[in-house]
Amino acid sequence: MLTVLKSYIETYEVKKSKFISHLVPINQFKEYLKILRDEHQKANHIVWAYRRLNGNGIIEERETDDGEPKNSSGKPTLRVLQGNNLVNVAILTVRYFGGIKLGVGGLVKAYTESAARVVKNAELIDLLSKEKRNFEIDIRKYDHFMYFIKKYNLSLIDNQFLGEKVKLTVEGNKENLELLFNISKGFN
Repeated sequence: MLTVLKSYIETYEVKKSKFISHLVPINQFKEYLKILRDEHQKANHIVWAYRRLNGNGIIEERETDDGEPKNSSGKPTLRVLQGNNLVNVAILTVRYFGGIKLGVGGLVKAYTESAARVVKNAELIDLLSKEKRNFEIDIRKYDHFMYFIKKYNLSLIDNQFLGEKVKLTVEGNKENLELLFNISKGFN
């Protein structure tokens, strides 16, 4: 299973319609959707699909056509995620209508191509390659540190409260652990 650590954007145009696809980590999905709705108020549609692992290790999938003809956009986007074995990610595609109707088949092709392009140009990370790292932080910064653990899709394995300090063991992929390590320097 693969995932991404940051967001990626690709634009695709067909018959004057513009498709702007965003590939984002699942923990940024809701925020990204809100931002896109605010920034693209004149867009005709914001189609999305996501796949994520729940706490039981089961993949949950959701998608929406956002007013496009049924199964013409959300399902093709979801199939791109499935075909690339991506989890804990979402693709959101903003569509501006160019004045020429594409038909259902044309929409399926356009949304599939737009989603495939953003995935192709993203740096995909193996989700299953996990490591553990130990941290020691000031107890007063514990809640803030926990925010970053969640933000970077990491797992708290153990914590020990030792007076004014907390020792933590965190598990996740190497890149996110490195991000957390760099941030943790300000938590002592």
